[in-house]
Amino acid sequence: MSDLINLQQEVESLLQECEHRLSAVEKRQRAAIGTTESQTVNQTANSKTRSKNRAANQAALEQLIEAYPQTFSRDNVRPLKIGIQEDLIADEKLARNRIKRALATYVRSLAYLRSVQEGAERIDLKGEAVGTVTAGEAEHAQGRIKEIQAQRRERQKEQRDQEQQQRKRQKEERLNRKLEALVNLKGR
Repeated sequence: MSDLINLQQEVESLLQECEHRLSAVEKRQRAAIGTTESQTVNQTANSKTRSKNRAANQAALEQLIEAYPQTFSRDNVRPLKIGIQEDLIADEKLARNRIKRALATYVRSLAYLRSVQEGAERIDLKGEAVGTVTAGEAEHAQGRIKEIQAQRRERQKEQRDQEQQQRKRQKEERLNRKLEALVNLKGR
């Protein structure tokens, strides 16, 4: 009989410990979910806006490539003439806002930045050489490439961290379900 009483006391002690741990996990989860939900909402809204902007930028760039194939290309990216934006605006083939979007997209691309090498020829709207890239300009382009690569690494790290947090939450949820089942056994 005393063995049965000891066993019952052990089970009750374990159940109390499980309930205590479950409460602590739920408290941490509520705190984490509150932050995560607001962050998720903001990230989703920002992501949608970025996607729309990216699509508009790509559409503007396609128009620029079609209007000036000798200058703009995805395959043969070359440094552009300094002040080419004013030439494009004066040519009036595209709206000013489209020109700005397209140029920004084009010159911020890794392919363009990689083409900006010291001594490389800059081209005008006709695809003709009108100058060369200076050492300072090439250095600036290399710095931008490094910044972009660092930003990409940071985003990848954040994504990995979020995935780890998600796995941790899922593990805690599984533990909670198991603890709940154990608590329900006590009630029977």
